[in-house]
Amino acid sequence: MNRVDNKVAIVTGAAGGIGSATCRLLAAAGATVIATDLRDADGKALVNDITATGGKALFIRHDVTDDAQWAAVFAQAIGAFGQVDVLVNNAGIFRHGRTEDADASAIQEMFDVNLKSVVLGTQHAYRAMKQRPKDATPAAIVNLSSVAGLIGSPNSTLYCLSKGGVRLFTKACAMEAAQLGYNIRVNSVHPGIVDTDMAQGVAQAMRGRGVPEASIKQAMAGAHPLNRMAQADDIARGILYLASDDSSFMTGSELVIDGGMTAR
Repeated sequence: MNRVDNKVAIVTGAAGGIGSATCRLLAAAGATVIATDLRDADGKALVNDITATGGKALFIRHDVTDDAQWAAVFAQAIGAFGQVDVLVNNAGIFRHGRTEDADASAIQEMFDVNLKSVVLGTQHAYRAMKQRPKDATPAAIVNLSSVAGLIGSPNSTLYCLSKGGVRLFTKACAMEAAQLGYNIRVNSVHPGIVDTDMAQGVAQAMRGRGVPEASIKQAMAGAHPLNRMAQADDIARGILYLASDDSSFMTGSELVIDGGMTAR
């Protein structure tokens, strides 16, 4: 028996590095995966890869900042598969820059994608998951925060604010769901620097400030005592754990996958 057999999982930001790795691992471990993203071509290619190897997956184009689209995603998932057991709130953005230089549109975008989307997803997950059979194992919501939700980082202050909000929102929702008897576990994941497009964006910003390429690579790897950046699969394995019944006694917890960065 696989770790998430017969579970139906929605993963947002599925076309990105962590999102696609998570979809692949969940499908390989037995879940039916609903992959959502605004990047149609990459999302459809991901689903085609999963189904070609025997997995079950569906792609839905999805703006995570739009409440009506969240409702449509859950309606389509339940219509096709009967229920939703797992939500991975993975979609997110990063913007590098000084606090004083952020304009109103940049601030709003950060809040909408990194915070509002997690609230909307959780609202719809609550409504769907509390309808599951009473004798079912707990449903799971996994929210992607960051080490930036645990420690401060200059030139990333808005990102830190948003990911710190995800961290505490997760804990509050875990308490709330338990108090309401919803049979839903809520946990957060806190990656270090992951070798994905987001990290490449940080590297590009450093190049723009004249930092040599060798220094950028060393800084990003050397930020972790293990002396390397994470790979997307490193994070996806933690998400799979929180989505599975292996973590059945975990809620309101922080799974820090950072190569020792925050242990200093």
